[in-house]
This record gives sequence, C-alpha cells and structure tokens, in this order.
Amino acid sequence: MRQKPPSVVSNPLFTIKWRTHMTTKTVDVLLVGAGAMSTTLGMILKQLDPSLKICMVERLDHVARESTDGWNNAGTGHAAYCELNYTPEQADGSINTSKAFAINTSFEVSLQFWSYLVEQGNLPSPKEFINPTPHSSFVWGEKNVEFLRKRYDALSQHHCFTDMEYSEDHDTLREWMPLVMKDRDPSDKVAGTRVRYGSDVNFGALARFMVLNLEQQDNFDLLLSRIVEDLDQQADGSWNVKLKNTEKGGSEVINSRFVFLGAGGGALPLLQKSDIPESKGYGGFPVSGMWLVCKRPEIIEQHQAKVYGMAPIGAPPMSVPHLDTRIIDGKKALLFGPFAGFTTKFLKQGSFMDLPCSIRLGNLKPMLSVAKNNMDLTRYLISEVMQSHTSRVDSLRNFFPEAKDEDWELSYAGQRVQIIKPGTETAGKLEFGTEVITAQDGSLAALLGASPGASTAVSAMLSIVERCFAERLKEDSWQQKIRELVPSYGQNMTEDADLLNRVRARTLSVLELDRQA
Repeated sequence: MRQKPPSVVSNPLFTIKWRTHMTTKTVDVLLVGAGAMSTTLGMILKQLDPSLKICMVERLDHVARESTDGWNNAGTGHAAYCELNYTPEQADGSINTSKAFAINTSFEVSLQFWSYLVEQGNLPSPKEFINPTPHSSFVWGEKNVEFLRKRYDALSQHHCFTDMEYSEDHDTLREWMPLVMKDRDPSDKVAGTRVRYGSDVNFGALARFMVLNLEQQDNFDLLLSRIVEDLDQQADGSWNVKLKNTEKGGSEVINSRFVFLGAGGGALPLLQKSDIPESKGYGGFPVSGMWLVCKRPEIIEQHQAKVYGMAPIGAPPMSVPHLDTRIIDGKKALLFGPFAGFTTKFLKQGSFMDLPCSIRLGNLKPMLSVAKNNMDLTRYLISEVMQSHTSRVDSLRNFFPEAKDEDWELSYAGQRVQIIKPGTETAGKLEFGTEVITAQDGSLAALLGASPGASTAVSAMLSIVERCFAERLKEDSWQQKIRELVPSYGQNMTEDADLLNRVRARTLSVLELDRQA
C-alpha cells in the first residue's frame, strides 16, 4: 500500500508537520466537491444506509457554483435525442448508435432516481429543477440532410427512440422551431427531428435541493470554503485528508474510510495528490465555454426547444452548436452556443497555474502526443477565441436568420477538462466523455471528464457503489433499496422494451415531463 512520509505534506513547497498538531474528524465517506456528482452519490448512500457518517467539502462558499450551476452548462437532459455527435457516421456510411443507446438508458436511470426522490418528498416540485423542453436536431444542405435521415431511420426503429419525429417540410419544421424557420428561404434544403418529452434541467438547483435534504439528516456535515491540500492513505486503508479553511483560516484533517473526488475540473489535481497507481499517466485538456444570451423577452418567448446542429470540423463535442430554451430559477432564457476557448484554468474560479501544475513525468508523453495529434482542435480553439461579437452572431444566424447583434450578449460558462490518458497505438489519447477511476482497494474514486456529465450522474455513481461498496451491496437490504431507487437496476432497458416503456411512463408522469411544454 502506498505510504507517504508520516508527518510531511507531499508538496515540496510546504514542510508543515500536520498530523500531530490537528484534531482529526472521522467519517465513513468524504465527498470532495458540492456539485452534481458528489450530491448524487451522497443521496444514494444515505438512502442505502442512513447511519453512514458523510462529510462534503467544497472549496467555494456556496454549493454547486462551478460547472453544475445553471448558467455554467447547457442544462440539457442528455438522452441522445438531439445530440448528433452521439451518433457518428462510419466509413461505410452507416450510423453508429451504440453511444446513443447507452446515454439514453443512462439518463432514464437518472430520471428514475429523481422520480423516487420526488415521490418521497426529498425533492420539491419537479418544475423547480426540470422542465419539459422538446429536443430537436436541425441541419441544412443535402449531405447533412441525408445524414439526419439515416440517423432517424437507425434510431426510430428501436423502442428507446420510437417517439422521434422527422421532417423535411418547412411548414412542419416551422411549428417545431418558429425562430429557426422564420423567413428562411423556401428553397433551402433542411431537415429536423423532434422528441416532445425532452427536458431542460437546472442541475445547480437540483444539487442544492439534494444538499438541503442531506443537511436535514443525521450524520451529515457540509464544510464550505475548504481547499483539499493533501490526501494521505493510512496503514488501515483509510485516508487522512488535510483541508485549509479559506474563510476563517487554519487547517483541519478528516479521516475517511472512503473518499470520492467529484470536484469537476478540479478532480484531476486531487487524484494526482492521492498518488494511487490508477492515476498514473492521466492528464487534462481544459476547454472554456461561452454563450450568447438573448436580451429581448419577446424573442425568448417565441422559442420552446433545444435545437442542436452539426459540430464544426475539429470542434470538441461540448461545442456542438445549439439554440436552447432554459428555465433557470423559474425564469425563461434563450442561449446559443457554446463557443469554445482555451485557458489553463481547470475551474472557472480556478488558477492559471492549474494546467502547468498538473504536468508530471508520467503524463508528459501522453499530453505532448495529444497536442501533436490534435492540431485541428488547437486551430479550432484559437479561431473561437479570436471571434468578434458579430462573427458569433453570424453563427447564430444559421439557426435564427433574423438574429441581430444588439439583441445578444456574451456570457461565460463553466470550465470543462477533457481527459488525456495513456493510449495503446499512440502515446496519448484525448477522451471527450466521462470516466470513473477507482483505487484497487476501493477506498478512493474520482470522476474525470465532461459531457454527458451530470445527466448520467446516477449511473456513474451507482458504478462507484458497485466497485467501492461491493460487500455492502451484497446485503439484502441494499439490494432491495437500490431497486426502489432505480426499478430498472440490474436489467437492460436497451433490450427490454416493456421495461423501458414502464419506466418511462412513470418518470414522465412523476417529473411532469408529459405536460405541455
């Protein structure tokens, strides 16, 4: 088992002897970060065993103010209904649907868990955090129309996507997305798809409601304004985690049998501090995001959908353009983007030294090879950074031909840190999804990456329960409870149409996603 010198913080800039001069609080579970992932895991574990002592620490003075906050992400309940990058066209012209099915059923798992929490009174009225918002795709040009038609044919034959609609008719599309079709040339070759019961999710509100519920339970502590300075595994397998209190000063130590690093872009540096063998070779590629936000209420009211298009060549998945209806804290908004950019920060409220400080001998080769082999991405990010306001609105005009520069303003989204990992054929591989990393002994886990992110948080956190609480999960009480939380648990909704239809009917009703959008 990995051991550090018994009395010295691992960072060579500090030689503070901290074990013998601080009181140590002991818990069963330490959650680092107060965003969608940590709050979800906390809620699942508390439902499985209310007696667990859980502590959540957050570097900011508020819950869910980084990537989880409503204004820092797209708010799309990612179900692969409209996201074209989840169904790539293969060399033979066929559509690869495997990722779409995986994401769709993962989101159904999240909907089941949220439905349970609503039914039990652990979450408020669904409209406080999730609202029905049709999910549409929109493309133009013969080649893209052909792609969308093939995508629809491939997906709609399956029970997961049986309610998807397709049209190339301008009048029909005008009913689905009035702003997009307004004053568009009747001769334009366009196509669209729609699933009526798509959703807009305020993940920030959802996380804060879950924390509010956790705080009402015994054996739960929330510690804000705490920075994790070091993680040190003990001989018994538990972890001593040193925290710095940025509000009141001073340090403290928490000893925990299990640690989850769910700090968004900040998870990678924390994983590196743990020094577990599974962390070796991992690096991060930070990508920033920006939105155009509409300032005119009369325009906002004319759009009620999330309309996704095709990603530019070289663009990361998070930069697929879309025109989004958002409901944030009860107020309707209209956003377009995101526009990507590059920064060395791993968090929106992070440091420009985040990227340089993450470089290690073990990940230098993978990071350099990724830089070498992804020049299209580099050029794309540079071009995005150099755009003027007018050029950004020009991109919007592909979706909303009548858009005017003065009606839109720029807003900055949260940071996303894409995963760089050791590859097989090359020295490094750039991943655009999410990945759970766990220590071999199950005492520590971390979640890295971005999209589809919070939409699949429940599936991701259940996988951590399976890996890190395997013995407890064998207990009859845990098995029974986990099937109450997620009725489809252990079954395959992709293969079982009856199961999927029963699950979906319940969640659409409980979460009120079947009401008129």
